[in-house]
Amino acid sequence: ILDWRGQGDSSRLLRDRQRGHVRSFRDYARDLEQFFEEIVLPDCRGPYYILAHSTGAVIALLASPSMVNRVRRMVLLAPFLEVPDMPVSIATVRRVCAIFCALGLGWLYAAIGPRPKVPPAFEVNKVTSDPERYRRNVGIYEAWPQLALGGPTIRWLKAAAAAAEAVSDPDFMARVKVPMLIVAAGADRVVSTKAVEAYARKLRVGSLLMIDGAEHEILQERDIYR
Repeated sequence: ILDWRGQGDSSRLLRDRQRGHVRSFRDYARDLEQFFEEIVLPDCRGPYYILAHSTGAVIALLASPSMVNRVRRMVLLAPFLEVPDMPVSIATVRRVCAIFCALGLGWLYAAIGPRPKVPPAFEVNKVTSDPERYRRNVGIYEAWPQLALGGPTIRWLKAAAAAAEAVSDPDFMARVKVPMLIVAAGADRVVSTKAVEAYARKLRVGSLLMIDGAEHEILQERDIYR
């Protein structure tokens, strides 16, 4: 398990620790490759598998061509390819963000803003239908506030859009050789389930598992979905 740069207990990329920021998802992919080189291969016996969620799933996809001789299988949960009912294309999102970045505004929040001091009520959360696991997560952030992250910056959103475009390119998809199971959450309100389903059906080495009724954080859902 690793925390990506700028997240969790890893070093932040901006002075404001609340801002989710990265220049390129390729940086994340290099983090994963370095993790394998320096931690996994020397200290852990194979075979190796990757379990990744949301943006982590997109990072695993980006890195998959270089992992073909290292990783036996991947399980990707709710990869962040599109948001539900997105009114514009992912390419348009990237281009608009690129304009803001060119103006030196990439550090601004793209959405959400800082993490609220008072955690949102369970009833308004969009990631899990399990109240116990939701309260557990709130307790973790209260005990270790340095782990908390607010919303993404415009540059992060640009990087995420570029990564989603990259892994959806037919030439890239043809180079993906690691067999993988892609799991979609049927009630996902963060990631487009339709986009995940369509991607899995196009991927030659991919298979799809749809979990009807599950919210975005599948691993933190009620046991009936896990």
